Amino acid sequence: MKKLTVFKSMVVSGLLFFQSCNYLDVVPDNAPTIDNAFTMRSEAIKYLATCYSYLPNDGEPTINPAFMAGDELWLDYPTRSINGTNWNIARGNQSVTDPYVNYWDGHIINNVRERSMFNAIRDCNIFLENIQNPEKVRDMTQDERTTWEGEVLFLKAYYHFMLMRHYGPIPIMDVNVPVTAPIEDTQVKRQPIDQVADYIVKVLDEAASKLPSAVQSPVTDLGHITKPIALGIKAKVLLYAASPLFNGNTDYATFKNVDGTLFFNQSFQAEKWRKAAQAAKEAIAACEELGMNLYEFPTPVRPLSNTTMIQMSIRNAVTEKWNREIIWGNSNSRTWQLQYSSMAHIDPNNAGNNSVNGTLAPTIKIIEQFYTKNGVPMDEDKTLDFSNKNQLRTGTHDERFNNIENYRTARLHFDRENRFYANVGFDGGVWYMENSPSQTDENTWTTQLRLGLFGSGVSVPITTYYPKKLVNWKFAFKDGNSSHIEEYPWPMLRLADLYLMYAEALNESEGPTADVFLYLDKIRKRAGLEGVKESWAKYAFNSAKPTTKEGLRAIIQRERNIEMSFEGSRFWDLRRWKLAAQELNKNITGWDRNQDKDHPELFYQEQTFYQQRFVAPRDYFWPIKESDLLVNPNLVQNPGW
Repeated sequence: MKKLTVFKSMVVSGLLFFQSCNYLDVVPDNAPTIDNAFTMRSEAIKYLATCYSYLPNDGEPTINPAFMAGDELWLDYPTRSINGTNWNIARGNQSVTDPYVNYWDGHIINNVRERSMFNAIRDCNIFLENIQNPEKVRDMTQDERTTWEGEVLFLKAYYHFMLMRHYGPIPIMDVNVPVTAPIEDTQVKRQPIDQVADYIVKVLDEAASKLPSAVQSPVTDLGHITKPIALGIKAKVLLYAASPLFNGNTDYATFKNVDGTLFFNQSFQAEKWRKAAQAAKEAIAACEELGMNLYEFPTPVRPLSNTTMIQMSIRNAVTEKWNREIIWGNSNSRTWQLQYSSMAHIDPNNAGNNSVNGTLAPTIKIIEQFYTKNGVPMDEDKTLDFSNKNQLRTGTHDERFNNIENYRTARLHFDRENRFYANVGFDGGVWYMENSPSQTDENTWTTQLRLGLFGSGVSVPITTYYPKKLVNWKFAFKDGNSSHIEEYPWPMLRLADLYLMYAEALNESEGPTADVFLYLDKIRKRAGLEGVKESWAKYAFNSAKPTTKEGLRAIIQRERNIEMSFEGSRFWDLRRWKLAAQELNKNITGWDRNQDKDHPELFYQEQTFYQQRFVAPRDYFWPIKESDLLVNPNLVQNPGW
């Protein structure tokens, strides 16, 4: 496409942020000539910042489609206090004339242009071409030159991966097409998905060979790409390549390039799962060699119950800045809007504070995903009855760290696992924060959402649930309409995610081996649960479920949905598992927030807010904008569009 051959100067709307100044705080380069950008280190660093500046703001709910374009979170219609543009995808309104989240050409959200990933790749290629020339940027050391090269190689690979995830087969832009090239050379073709994945992995391997295992100075360098990040994303790319959407997908048996080349190999290749498992294990080893581990909340000065300690470990694994579980924190994501839209009114003294407006609403089907306290799904637990989920029950003294004592709420909110209470805010629930009025988890903040109670009103999300997990525990209301929000870099990759990737790939390649359970159970132990085999043996109707590849596959997928809830994982997992057509054609439901405090039996009547419609195979990939097909006759549209 001709637009790929033109170099455009980059203007960035916001600077990357870290705990203190480092080179990623530099204003990205907008020099009129490329030669000027590589005359000396102080200029080249600006171009390096340009390459980083394309990283998506995945901690911003209005930009990251994984927040609002799926089924985990829902909104009021019309939306309030948040731009709901990407929500149109969840509502079945994607378009070929002007696609939402258009990473192919770039798009505008909140009056900010999210730039094309092809432009990002072009800038990375320009940087690499110049930094690899020893005659350029002579005032920098060879070690730094090598590290910068590794970082930009990673970025180049990651931008290709973003395009692959959105569009499937894509053009591989290994080198830039010269501006002077004839038009025929600019009319690039899409490549088969296996070639695309292999290319991304090759570049990530090259990047990893040049990157340090850790940043030299945690005070100044956090956010730089390191070897564990490259290895972890390599594992993710291979996981996608091995998954049903990409591995022998017969839905695309007639999907071909203009020259007749099939985009999708029609034969399932088990070897892909073995490669994904091997890559994940290598990435885990690199992380653990550095002392990384699953986050554990440190013992506070004032003691907390064991229940709250477990839940704080779960919550802070995401929101505690630069904790030892975070492999890759995206400093281009401030998470301010995310927290603003996820926080409940928990302080009776500030019930009228309008500095937050709960908008992002977890759906009931996601609430039901979380296990019982016994570590198995609600419909598989032979010891607990959840058949009448809206039956009213009163919280007891023993349940006071999860449920308000003597408060009536739904059966669905009792006897659940710690990840439910850590991740979800609900009517009748406890919401411990650093500024707890009792300074402990006794008599702490709570959520009381029925009309007439302090947490009710316009701020209650449409389903009556909040994604508590996304709010840093230092968030605090202030006098008047203001609040303190502790920003944190969005975790693009954390160790629990890597453990789950390894368990999934290993189960698919070898079946229920010991290592699969080892890494699943590490995550479950942090959540206060027994191991998979122990839980199913004691509490499940089908105690043999974990002993088969198929049974364990379902368990692993459920574990991902739970552990990675509200982090944008489910949106992509449903697609790569080819389960989106099954899950995204269900009703979006929640409770009736318009009922008053004296009628909880009316509040807990399930309401249907939307009937989603996902058309397969069309909606598994984004459409290419129609005008691009007119400019480049070598491009073919994705099926169904």
